[in-house]
Amino acid sequence: MKKYLKSSLLIAIAITAIAGCESTPTAQSPAVEKSTKAPDNELFIYTVYPAFYAKEENYEKQIGQYLKKKFPDISFKHVHWDNPGRQYKDLIAAGTIPDIIIENSSGNFEKSIIKNDLQYDMTELIKKYNFDTSKLNPAAMAKMKNKTPEGKIYGLPYQLSDFVLFYNKDIFDKFGVDYPKDGMTYDEAYELAKKLTRVEGENTYKGYQQHPGLYMTYNQLGLSPFSLTEDKAVLATDGWKKEVDNLRRFFEIPANQFTSVDDFPKGKMAMSVHVSEKIVQWYEQNKNLNFDIAAMPSFADAPNTKAQPNMYAAFITKQSTKKDQAFQVIQYMLSEEMQVNLAKEGIIGSLQTPAVQEAFGKNLPQMQGKHVQSIFYGQNAMPPAARANGLTYIDVPLHNVFSPLIFGESKDSMTALRMIEEQSTKGIETEKAAK
Repeated sequence: MKKYLKSSLLIAIAITAIAGCESTPTAQSPAVEKSTKAPDNELFIYTVYPAFYAKEENYEKQIGQYLKKKFPDISFKHVHWDNPGRQYKDLIAAGTIPDIIIENSSGNFEKSIIKNDLQYDMTELIKKYNFDTSKLNPAAMAKMKNKTPEGKIYGLPYQLSDFVLFYNKDIFDKFGVDYPKDGMTYDEAYELAKKLTRVEGENTYKGYQQHPGLYMTYNQLGLSPFSLTEDKAVLATDGWKKEVDNLRRFFEIPANQFTSVDDFPKGKMAMSVHVSEKIVQWYEQNKNLNFDIAAMPSFADAPNTKAQPNMYAAFITKQSTKKDQAFQVIQYMLSEEMQVNLAKEGIIGSLQTPAVQEAFGKNLPQMQGKHVQSIFYGQNAMPPAARANGLTYIDVPLHNVFSPLIFGESKDSMTALRMIEEQSTKGIETEKAAK
């Protein structure tokens, strides 16, 4: 989820977040000690994501120093998730519930915030402090509101990890093919992939790679793997088949079978869709790599629509006795001043004003000369509507549709989807029985 560039390298660590799991453990952090009542002026911030906040110097550089300057009368305590000793269960057992949690807003919200009964509806605080949520990324804000049918706001979107299309300019030049453009459809990308997938002697050039699991999880069609009204999975549908068939055709181009999106720095891959943080990481892996970025492809009937928000949100816990102070801190973290500071370090915030976009990557020499404007091209797909209250959440293994069912067992798309649907519905039943 090592100084900067050392600091620039941090950004790469945030890629762990897209898997939707808890942070990668760091080396033997001390357990949280049981504490007496915290001072009235102390706010406890607990970060689970982004993963690079495991290093206190990184947290201090990007958040801590600014909060101390803005709120001189508040003492800030920061703890990052770790194994062993600094997980949710450890904090709860020690009686040290955070005031603010920064966490992956997808599966970890259900598995960690809700499961530990930490959720708090921030709606009244938003009204009290006249915070304008309309200035935040609309899809990111919708993702938070869609946690409940009532539109309760348990968290506010803080940082995003958006997907872009990376392309190797040397391969395009070698085969005389025009570079990708912002606004390209998957159909256009497919035609490019066919032209660029070549076998020349011992060299195999792959035209296009995109991680199937991430493609499905943050799908651009706004599909949910669950029924919105019943405790069951719903995947064997025309919409999900369209989603699968669209990407499947790329891997059926001879010699373009799926390997890894992270092979791009090796120099034999023409196009790869990945998160924007890879601009820095892949540059560090191969400084001779002649690449640039464009907006990720979109469906022809949903033009200029990229993936659903892959993001981290800021939550206030229901147990906090300092909710007003906590909200004012979050409000500042979402201000243009603070979001510009993050943007300079190559971090996509949920506030994407012209000033924030203009500042993006300014502190990172590795991003100079890259078409970073493509990161802000188009709009994120809107997330599915909220499920009914009381329904069960599990992790649906969407990645298994492609691997192993399609890649390893050559299942047709609908069969693969039906198999994961049945497996997931059984998982929901097992989870319900265990409660």
